[in-house]
Amino acid sequence: MCHVDPGESDLETAVRETQEEAGLQAEHFTILDGYKDELKYTAFGHPKTVVYWAAQLKPDAPGVTLSNEHVDFRWCPLAEACEVAGFPDMISALKKLDAFLHSQEKQ
Repeated sequence: MCHVDPGESDLETAVRETQEEAGLQAEHFTILDGYKDELKYTAFGHPKTVVYWAAQLKPDAPGVTLSNEHVDFRWCPLAEACEVAGFPDMISALKKLDAFLHSQEKQ
């Protein structure tokens, strides 16, 4: 579970958690300008906010190394990602990200 440490910004937390949970350091990816999304929902009776940014892996980035908090990962196209996500809010967030990425390709 991701928590903001004292003195961290949301983005600093995301970068730290990416390293802890996927083994990717900040120098392995670039945060894409212009994209930030927040999902707000209730989990186990408590309000929760999750903030997402878009990032692009650099060509020389190592493979993902999962922490013990995870059992699997995979890269997949949008339709499969939506199927795996299952929750309507996450499906909407994935589609919003996809639209952003396609808009960047046209620039």
